[in-house]
Amino acid sequence: MKHIKVDVAIVGAGTAGMVAYNTVTKHTQKAVLIEGGQYGTTCARVGCMPSKLLIAAAETAHTIEAAPAFGIFPAGKTGIDGVKVMERVRKERDRFVAPVLDAIKDIPAQHNLRGYARFLDDNTLEVDNHTVVKAKSIIIATGSSPSILPMFEGLGDRLIISDDIFYWEDLPSSVVIFGAGIIGLEIGQALHRLGVKTMILSKQGLVGPLDHPEIKEYARRTFAGEFYIDTDAEVYGVERKDGRVEVRFKGLDAKDRREEFDYLLAATGRIPNVRNLGLENTSLELDNRGVPVFDRYTLQCGKSSIFIAGDADNYLPLLHEAADEGHIAGGNAAAFPDISAGKRRIPLTIVFTEPQIAVVGSRYHELKKREGLCFVTGRVSFENQGRSRVMLQNKGLLHVYAEYGSGVFLGAEMFGPRAEHIGQLLAWAHQLKMTVPQMIDMPFYHPVVEEGLRTALRDANEKLHMGKALAENSIECGPGV
Repeated sequence: MKHIKVDVAIVGAGTAGMVAYNTVTKHTQKAVLIEGGQYGTTCARVGCMPSKLLIAAAETAHTIEAAPAFGIFPAGKTGIDGVKVMERVRKERDRFVAPVLDAIKDIPAQHNLRGYARFLDDNTLEVDNHTVVKAKSIIIATGSSPSILPMFEGLGDRLIISDDIFYWEDLPSSVVIFGAGIIGLEIGQALHRLGVKTMILSKQGLVGPLDHPEIKEYARRTFAGEFYIDTDAEVYGVERKDGRVEVRFKGLDAKDRREEFDYLLAATGRIPNVRNLGLENTSLELDNRGVPVFDRYTLQCGKSSIFIAGDADNYLPLLHEAADEGHIAGGNAAAFPDISAGKRRIPLTIVFTEPQIAVVGSRYHELKKREGLCFVTGRVSFENQGRSRVMLQNKGLLHVYAEYGSGVFLGAEMFGPRAEHIGQLLAWAHQLKMTVPQMIDMPFYHPVVEEGLRTALRDANEKLHMGKALAENSIECGPGV
């Protein structure tokens, strides 16, 4: 057994771990990066980038299919070659992974330790059965993994997770997806548009990250007009049958159904990779999911010299958040016991379906629960919005929320065209603490989809300037008001 001493040990070489390592080594060279799994971040290898490659292929296929509505009829043979689709997905995915692998190769051997780490105490790790690492500070950056429900046991290789899709060499004929979160919606719509028979089954009315009942229902109806989706599904059971997956459930017509699929994709959320870390050997307080209780601004776990960053902390599992947290955790671990709060960005979530989804800042029910707050909602439909109609993408709703009295922009939820760009603009406005009147004063070109945002802002502004008695039906308040 080899024994080494370092200032900082980082467990996990994903986005958060790599950023943490780069930050730590600006302060000390006595650091080690420990990884037991496959190199290459979740985003680059099996997450945001390969999924967007699949979506891009699906959007192209859909554009061709929609061309006759513009009076355009594609010449010659058109169709979908699943082998070619997946070949490009894998090839371009590998291009995104390559820089990550190159970065790993550039790490000096003495800083790079292969194996799975387990805590022996707050300052000691055992890596597999070959190395004991004594560290002044430790950063947990072990990422997350898909959650697999007990009902999926027994499906064998017919059960897949989103990671598996990006190693396919061809497209299957059919897939049933459990879960209508971000992954389920993005992959489900993409597979459908690429000619795969797709069904999405979910619970509790889930439609991605959307929260407002009106927008959720609008989005559900829109998706249901394209492929089968049930966001309150009653599933009786799943089983492997003759090399396929049989699903028994109550259909939308209230009749019992049996359907067979090539694969079942589990998209029922992700869980932090903390279960096998030996956290029971530390002094850390754990929450009900076994994740260390931590300060979201310093990422310190309790009063210990242990920090947590990225998907492992189960806070905001997004690449830009993982990078921010890696930087904060790395700086504080290197400086321990002198730690400081890091800058956190406002929440921003984008879903690359069509129409797209964007959620910025606080969502509807979060505002409804906020003590002492009154707010108004500015609304717009994109069904008659000029630029959206021009593109035949005129489906969607946008709600913007503003504090009654101050007019400060609090958040927004959007299901509609170009939501990735409008969401980005709104995130900047929120981080700058702009008011609705200030946002309206910003330039809006004509004709652009963003004019729909201006309409929603004007609607909010009108409600903000009503007397409270006149605006009674337009103002909503949290507890204590």
